[in-house]
Amino acid sequence: MRLNELLSKIPPVKQVPQARGQIHQNLASSAITMVVLDDDPTGTQTVHDVPVLMSWTVDKLTSVMAEGERVIYLSTNSRSLTPEKAIELGEQIGRNLKQAGDKAGRTILPVSRSDSTLRGHYPCEVDALLRGMSYEPDAVILAPAFFEGGRYTVDDVHYVDQGDCVVPAHETEFARDANFGYQHSNLKDWVEEKTGGRIRSDEVRSISLNLIREGGIDAVAAELMRAEHGVPVVLNAACYHDLDIFSLAMIQAEAAGKQFVMRSAASIVKSRGGIEDRPLLTAEQLGVHGKPGLVVVGSYVAKTTRQLEQLLGNDQVEGVELGVAGLLQSGREATIECTAAAVDAIIQCGKTPVVYTSRETELTRRRDFLAIGESIMTGLCEVVARIKARPDFVVAKGGITSYEVARQGLGMQDACVMGQIIKGVPVWEMGAGSKWKDIPYVVYPGNVGDDRALHDVVLKLQQS
Repeated sequence: MRLNELLSKIPPVKQVPQARGQIHQNLASSAITMVVLDDDPTGTQTVHDVPVLMSWTVDKLTSVMAEGERVIYLSTNSRSLTPEKAIELGEQIGRNLKQAGDKAGRTILPVSRSDSTLRGHYPCEVDALLRGMSYEPDAVILAPAFFEGGRYTVDDVHYVDQGDCVVPAHETEFARDANFGYQHSNLKDWVEEKTGGRIRSDEVRSISLNLIREGGIDAVAAELMRAEHGVPVVLNAACYHDLDIFSLAMIQAEAAGKQFVMRSAASIVKSRGGIEDRPLLTAEQLGVHGKPGLVVVGSYVAKTTRQLEQLLGNDQVEGVELGVAGLLQSGREATIECTAAAVDAIIQCGKTPVVYTSRETELTRRRDFLAIGESIMTGLCEVVARIKARPDFVVAKGGITSYEVARQGLGMQDACVMGQIIKGVPVWEMGAGSKWKDIPYVVYPGNVGDDRALHDVVLKLQQS
């Protein structure tokens, strides 16, 4: 099915004038701080001028809230963890958020941001966060729509745009994920599947596009007022106007005493945060000077491999393969040192090195998948840490890769989101203490863009 066929089945778009401005004004004048727990760093792909924290002590959270920030991202990287560790982390962050909110006099609106193709630790991650916060919401809003990446929810079914057609999410490669696979695209059935039947599909509520586009704010708010006892509520959405109407309705229900938590992709954060649209970043805004950069590729999804092949066809870049076999055997130290030296030599010769892990591995057939993946990622980060030549920019490809390269390779503790370089691909300004503080850091998700998109991002960054 083509996208226009899917959208032709629903009522015409309903617009509320200055909706985003109204949402922003409400948030700015309230005691609410929206805190987004981002299970990999790619959730910043719709926002700008918001802080990203990689540590969340009570003092740190209290300080940032006291500075007046109304939207804060915590980059947890929890998708890379086992369920047990993700639960432990969620509870810890929840406790810290409650203490910090109490100290700063702020009410926390929690958002558990996860993958727009439905991968992640649901429901255990949300449940852990709520336990830690001692927070009992009336509803858990499920909002996986992410328009920049071609993700739409219509009639409770989540769809993925694959360029020539849109397909239900369970028919994509993402649904076959080794850790987070699933069999249903209807989100009511997906909830029943993910909760092991604890919550039946017929118990899940939904906000339909008919209700949003024909009933408007008051009708959606009335539906939210009926939610109780933490019921999952599917949010259907096909454009930002749908989300803005929902956000205004959510504000109305909150004012009447309702409490919510969201399990979402990136788009609802932009809407509920009242963040206005901004054009894509220009080379001038990025502060690049036409000099060599550094690209680090760790994602293994098929789309990333195709994008990598396209990038390596650019004569301004040179590939450096980080051999997985060397990392996992006795030659680990020599493999890391030789790779870092090769990167330095390429930068000094005026080209952009592209460091990538071997594409052909036995990883997906090994039971110790997570442990092996962690060892490879640590090696990749050690390469970045040992690079001596200073690049003009850094692109990290893959959610987990982006987080670990930032934290381990570059020593980043916090950052500020500058905006997006292409749709769905955020750029961070590294905080003080980072290895290369004054250069742009591009957080490139594994599942965004067509086959030429990574090539085009690097080409843009190489322009002076």
